Amino acid sequence: MPREITAFSNPLIKRVRNLRDKKHRREEGLFLAEGLRILTEAHEAGRVPHYLFFARDMAGHALVRALVSATEAAGGEAIETNADILSKLSGKDNPGAVVGVYPEFAVTLADLDRNRAGIWLVAERLRDPGNMGTILRTADAVGAGGLILIDDCVDPFSVEAVRASMGALFTVPVARAGWGDFLVWLRQGPGQLVGLSLDTEHDYRAPRYEAPTFLLTGNEAQGMPGFMAEACDLLVKIPMLGKADSLNAAVATAVMAYEVLGQQRS
Repeated sequence: MPREITAFSNPLIKRVRNLRDKKHRREEGLFLAEGLRILTEAHEAGRVPHYLFFARDMAGHALVRALVSATEAAGGEAIETNADILSKLSGKDNPGAVVGVYPEFAVTLADLDRNRAGIWLVAERLRDPGNMGTILRTADAVGAGGLILIDDCVDPFSVEAVRASMGALFTVPVARAGWGDFLVWLRQGPGQLVGLSLDTEHDYRAPRYEAPTFLLTGNEAQGMPGFMAEACDLLVKIPMLGKADSLNAAVATAVMAYEVLGQQRS
């Protein structure tokens, strides 16, 4: 039976609100997700929150009832509250009907089966949580095997990244690795490493992409370092016909991913 919390001073509210900070997420091994659609996507992917906060006026909604039942059945706690508390937890003026607290799920390179998909996305020193979330959505959309984060990338479990992923964080495996470890792992089996670069004349539509293709996107501001570009099997460029010299990192990744998908499907 859900309990009710409406006081800002409640210790659990303070604890959960702190999960918006990276330091507290790492200490607790927990992260926040908000919104009925995202939590429903998580539920369908087999992820159930430790704590589920839901708005009192949404208690009768079928999807909210399903989340409450799943949370309690898994040993978690469902908590009825109000819009002010949900706003405090999510950091949004117009919060969603539900907020969930989930355990972080770690994936290593050793956990990945490169043969399960023809496309894999790789991001290097990604800084923007919006780009992180959008690349996760792209990975889900093209059926990528996963997203591999190289070196010091933005936290995929930040509130902003989770929100931007629209639930894809729960459906796309995310592994983190240093560049050296990734390269060793990659060369132990099949896999074509394709880098997005401005320093090449190869149009992205010209090559034939072999499965599995690993698409490497560099840092938003600096691109990928020279030593990473040299390690790629192929560097490709998306033509820019206007005054801008490049696309946003997440947009460029999506354009490339759909080119690879189109080739592999045909």
